[in-house]
Amino acid sequence: MGDSTTSATTSSKAPLAVASIGSEQLHQALNAQSGAEKRALSYSLTIHQLFCQTLQSKLPGDRILADYFRAHKKHGSKDRRVIRETLFGLFRWHGWLKLIPLKDDSQQAITQQWFAQLAMTAALEAHPWLDIVSAWRGFAELDEPAINAHTDSGSDTDALKFKQAILEAAFPAQVFPLTALAPDWFWAHFDQDLEIQERLVSSLSSRPPIWGRLQGISLAKAKAKLAQQEIEASGSDYFKDAINLGHKSINLNAVALYNEGKLEIQDLGSQVIGNICAPKADETWWDACSGAGGKSLQLRSLMLQQDSEASGSVVASDIRRKPLEELTKRAKRAGFSQISTQPWQSDALPVAAGYFDGVLVDAPCSCTGTWRRNPDMRWLDDASAITDKASLQLDILSRACEAVRPGGVLVYATCSISPVENQEVVEAFLAKRPDFSLQTLTHPFTNEVTQMLTVLPYQADSDGMFVAKMIRQGE
Repeated sequence: MGDSTTSATTSSKAPLAVASIGSEQLHQALNAQSGAEKRALSYSLTIHQLFCQTLQSKLPGDRILADYFRAHKKHGSKDRRVIRETLFGLFRWHGWLKLIPLKDDSQQAITQQWFAQLAMTAALEAHPWLDIVSAWRGFAELDEPAINAHTDSGSDTDALKFKQAILEAAFPAQVFPLTALAPDWFWAHFDQDLEIQERLVSSLSSRPPIWGRLQGISLAKAKAKLAQQEIEASGSDYFKDAINLGHKSINLNAVALYNEGKLEIQDLGSQVIGNICAPKADETWWDACSGAGGKSLQLRSLMLQQDSEASGSVVASDIRRKPLEELTKRAKRAGFSQISTQPWQSDALPVAAGYFDGVLVDAPCSCTGTWRRNPDMRWLDDASAITDKASLQLDILSRACEAVRPGGVLVYATCSISPVENQEVVEAFLAKRPDFSLQTLTHPFTNEVTQMLTVLPYQADSDGMFVAKMIRQGE
């Protein structure tokens, strides 16, 4: 177990302590009498079980939760919402919540700390189930909050510092640093000034919108069609085919645009990569680490935006067969006949060497840029999530580059925001391959001119990404 998770579980003893107390014992100890108190106690035990299971298994919290709900179909929609939003809220604010002090060393105090974490999560997230929250506060022997998160709307006060004040008012003897919301090992690999750190933490502590990308339909027509299904949407200031679907959960299978292949879910930060690739209508591209093919679809869509009869094509490769099967389904739904798949079978190139106008290497990485979507991951990983990837990333880039024709384009991308996986990998590659040279890029969100482009989540309410574009010398 890595340092970050170890410190989280040892400094926050509540999960281990509550697990040692049975439900009946808790009922007796807490004297839960009202219906709300009994429901609050039941929720707390379920959430505690899921929280501990996630930390101990190091499996993604959404997978743990999905398995739980499949096995416990008794829960209604409200139950599921309380459990889901509290669980991920606990992880979103875990760096602060684990600092909540114990009143004494007794078993009861440790149990009270767990209820305090639940209550403060609800306060920080402004959860609406007030009867449940009130019961948790009572179990924790907490007074009503001196500052209410509901009053934050419309305030000029920085949202994160306002939430920090909520905790400090509840526990005035304890300090809750903003940087505690990400593990210490992460800051060792994100060497930026305090202002950037605080802006990053602020974005990591907020929920990202659902970003989509339109294919073969205008924004105006897409918005009108979505409005018919009572889905509010807006465009982007940066890409004409990007669409913001808000923060509410959406059943995609019930969305007509999605079923017609006119809408794909793709984060705005991820869309930066395809726009940096900028494939021409008649070019041949290889997506060397395609996964389920979101960027392969984007490359083909960008070709068709230039010419509805675009002759260009995309070959998608991955070591896993299931994602490639999913890509085939998505391409068929979109009507994209010029996308094919070719799995990696060994270290040898699965495609022809020196053939492609462009090669995209969206390399496996620590995914630190997607932490706001997966708040549990920042506490499940340790520094090795960053430090162990660079050699693999360089190896994939070094092999995939052989598929680029002379004069062609090589694009390296990750959803990491750590230089170890980004700038340092590109620099190591260029030191070995002087026949490739970096291109100058313009950051789409900041207009910064750079050769190593990092998208930070707060710049356009997106995931974090990195991209570099290189040209192979010769014609």
